Amino acid sequence: MGKISPLRRRMIEDMTVRNLSPATQQSYLYAVSKFSRYFGRSPDKLGLENIRAFQVHLVSEGFSFSGLNQVVCALRFFFGVTLGRKWIVERIPHAREPRKLPAVLSTDEVVQFLQAVPNLKARIALTCSYAAGLRVGEVCGLRVEDIDSSRMLIHVRRSKGGRERYVMLSPDLLGILRSYWRMTRPKTFLFPGRDPDTPLNVGSLQAHCRSAVAAAGFTKHVTVHTLRHSFATHLLESGTDIRIIQVLLGHSHLSTTARYTQVSTDTISSTTSPLDRLHLEVTPPG
Repeated sequence: MGKISPLRRRMIEDMTVRNLSPATQQSYLYAVSKFSRYFGRSPDKLGLENIRAFQVHLVSEGFSFSGLNQVVCALRFFFGVTLGRKWIVERIPHAREPRKLPAVLSTDEVVQFLQAVPNLKARIALTCSYAAGLRVGEVCGLRVEDIDSSRMLIHVRRSKGGRERYVMLSPDLLGILRSYWRMTRPKTFLFPGRDPDTPLNVGSLQAHCRSAVAAAGFTKHVTVHTLRHSFATHLLESGTDIRIIQVLLGHSHLSTTARYTQVSTDTISSTTSPLDRLHLEVTPPG
């Protein structure tokens, strides 16, 4: 392993002080290194025109909107925080991604999907994701002690942005977890990896998800995150207040949660049209 340059070390320290997650730190470092390699110069010797040219290059390479914006976030952090050039940050544009409605499974499809997962640990982990609306990293990072059966809560520690939260512990899920615990006796992590002292690998759970999608014969694009989308949509359709769903999902802004109103077909179909409140004769008398 090569020696870390003072500039890279400084950026790492800046990210650590601001409590950025290890995954975010890794992606930021990779993006800045890619930027530097493209021009063959140290990134602190590059400026706004270089950033613009790099963005044009990434677009021509077919980078996704999310990938482009991840690079933007990394460069904004590097130039704004590590180098203190805030005037550059204000002029680095984000890519505007068309908002797509998330894929959602029906309740019958959720059952079909979970039953298509043959591996016990993966099936229970994916069941947790749906039952509590957990992100893939959150469910993989669950510890045995995070299941609070006395208060019927799940403590979510490894949440996005470093924010902790509590979600409800379903009585049915508690029964499933107790059976699972009796069979596997996990000690630290509820879903341990090959090493019992480490959590289940996110990529491993995603692979189990892909296998289940194929086994269930779904044609729609389904990921672990689809279970979280389905959790939110099904809560909304059952009448749960959207502000409660916001807290359960750990969203900072209600506008992020509000997109589920666009995919909740039960809510849409049960909404009364203002026409129904009128006493209007449109068809001619017979």
